[in-house]
Amino acid sequence: MAYSFDFSSLLDYTPVLVNGVATTVVLTAVSTVLGVALGIGGAAARTSTVKPLALVVGAYVELIRNTPFLVQLFFIFFGLPSLGIRLAEWQAAVLAMVINLGAYSTEIIRAGIEATPKGQIEAGASLGMTGPQIFRYVVLGPALGKIWPALTSQVVIVMLGSSVCSQIAAEELSFAANFIQSRNFRPFEVYFLATALYLLLAVALRWILSRLGERMFAKGVSRA
Repeated sequence: MAYSFDFSSLLDYTPVLVNGVATTVVLTAVSTVLGVALGIGGAAARTSTVKPLALVVGAYVELIRNTPFLVQLFFIFFGLPSLGIRLAEWQAAVLAMVINLGAYSTEIIRAGIEATPKGQIEAGASLGMTGPQIFRYVVLGPALGKIWPALTSQVVIVMLGSSVCSQIAAEELSFAANFIQSRNFRPFEVYFLATALYLLLAVALRWILSRLGERMFAKGVSRA
């Protein structure tokens, strides 16, 4: 039997799709800001001389990098209520994405920090800069410039991984697609459009972060 394509049936669900795309964008933006901030703190701890702190952060990184994101999400949404901590779908999705991105960005930023020549750190100390000033102006800036393309790729991966959050009814793009196909029974058209929207979001996000990196780090960043 020949299949009859009908994309016009999706028009009635435009508000649902728009809401799904908007939720995906907001989830990604919030988790990126908080996750990268967590990664900077984690990288500073991993490279510090305080061994217990470095070990704790190292254990966090290994735990997150060696367990599925879906399990992490379910643990936060379904597991924490057993301890009396109840989060809404959106809150649980953001927290899971921040924790996940924080672990991966910790390792990415740590690699950049460890690539900083010791001579630069010694030069900063010779100028009378304090430890936090050296980390902020001498170490962190150049380190972020070196690893920006890798960090950009990780953020895009986290954005695509947000589709898993539909499993806890967070109303992002995949949730919208599932909702629509369950009502119009046109799965090919629905998921074709969802695929196209994810592709557009990923390309746009990579382009925005690449331009942002070029502005922030001038010549130190190549295109992701």
